[in-house]
Amino acid sequence: MKQGDEEFKAARPLCFVLMPFGRKTDAAGRTTDFDAVYREIIAPAVNAAELDPIRADEEKIGGAIHKPMFERLMLCNYAIADITGANPNVYYELGIRHAMRPRSTVILFAAGTILPFDVALLRGIPYRTNEQGVPSNPAACAEAIARQLGAAKENPHDDSPLFQMLDYMPRHEVDHTKTDTFRDRFNYSKQFKDRLANALQQGEQAVKETVADPAFKNLHDLESGVVVDMFLTLRDVKAHKEMIDLYQRMPEPLQRARIVREQYGFALNREGRAAEATAVLKAVIEEFGPSSETNGLLGRVYKDQWEAAKKSGAGALQVRGLLKLAAETYLAGFQADWRDAYPGVNAVTLMELMDTPPPIQAEILPVVRFSAAQKAKASGDYWDYATLMELAVLARDENGAIEQAEIALTKAQFGWHLETTERQLRLIRETRAARGEQIPWIKDIEDALAEKRAQMAPPKAS
Repeated sequence: MKQGDEEFKAARPLCFVLMPFGRKTDAAGRTTDFDAVYREIIAPAVNAAELDPIRADEEKIGGAIHKPMFERLMLCNYAIADITGANPNVYYELGIRHAMRPRSTVILFAAGTILPFDVALLRGIPYRTNEQGVPSNPAACAEAIARQLGAAKENPHDDSPLFQMLDYMPRHEVDHTKTDTFRDRFNYSKQFKDRLANALQQGEQAVKETVADPAFKNLHDLESGVVVDMFLTLRDVKAHKEMIDLYQRMPEPLQRARIVREQYGFALNREGRAAEATAVLKAVIEEFGPSSETNGLLGRVYKDQWEAAKKSGAGALQVRGLLKLAAETYLAGFQADWRDAYPGVNAVTLMELMDTPPPIQAEILPVVRFSAAQKAKASGDYWDYATLMELAVLARDENGAIEQAEIALTKAQFGWHLETTERQLRLIRETRAARGEQIPWIKDIEDALAEKRAQMAPPKAS
């Protein structure tokens, strides 16, 4: 492509896409694969209309950092909103868009979606999905969206109900210099995001070098979602010290974001700074209340302290107290959100490690299993099947554990995922061995996980 062509493509109008991420299940039990909707319908439609799509990063930053989202809603000439599933973030953003821009917003939804009264009368484009939530008529829907975007370019008309009904709504023309600055910053952030993704494929050293590149030293020049990407990518390669250093350089509003504080506490714990990690995570719980994520991370801090105390030969009362505290913290996280099996499986596993498992373990275990099974149906990532495998081990279900392990091994993305599961299984096996119960097939699963982890090991730095 010639330089002139590149400049022409870069100058295409921007289209902001408001939609959820991943696979989501609505209240009626219907699943929609929103990534497939974007890939097969929205992106082709936007490109056919000669626009550049921008998809939001709210899934990763949890809606905590609003400036990039507000800028996109205001400064992008065009927008598409998928209102399937009544996602509150999408409705909130659609409302802001309608208040800011009188025109050029396209609405779509999965056929059969029950629309709230306030948006039911808006013109929208339906699409159909199969049982897996994947679009079954992507080409036709993409063509319809492209036509509506094209019409908005050729013959603009108001589609915001505010501007349609209230003729005194003020109409502000956005200074083109603000739009140009926004585009430059978006392109800059996208460039870094692509580099970061490539570095992750190469391993720990490449990620560290990318994050430390002087060209990206000023985090204020990057969108918040990109900075969070840096933070979580460092976590994925276990660069915990670098996570802590990056946190110290973040803008203060981003430091206050819940997900950032949670992962900061995680990194502190991994660096052996348990007291600081505990203080950070307790402060998050005090401010936002218990949650499966925060309590899960705090439970891990107590769990690590329990293991360290046991290894150092600390008194029995201290060891039992830390184990109980860890189990209770995980359980509080599961009770805060029954849909997230992660803290639940940790709670029932730690109960198994007590001298005598408490009666509540038998009550909670089937609930955790149901939660994990439902999640596996909707998304089916590594942790879902690793959780089902661990629950089968706790239930002494050899065939079930092996079946879930086989699936989990095909879905593992990072070695530390497998390492965490190995550790859980080893604790269960050793506890039962101390009680005189020998279960050799648990060790077989551990060995399979270790073998897979060795195959996934990133290349060592030369």
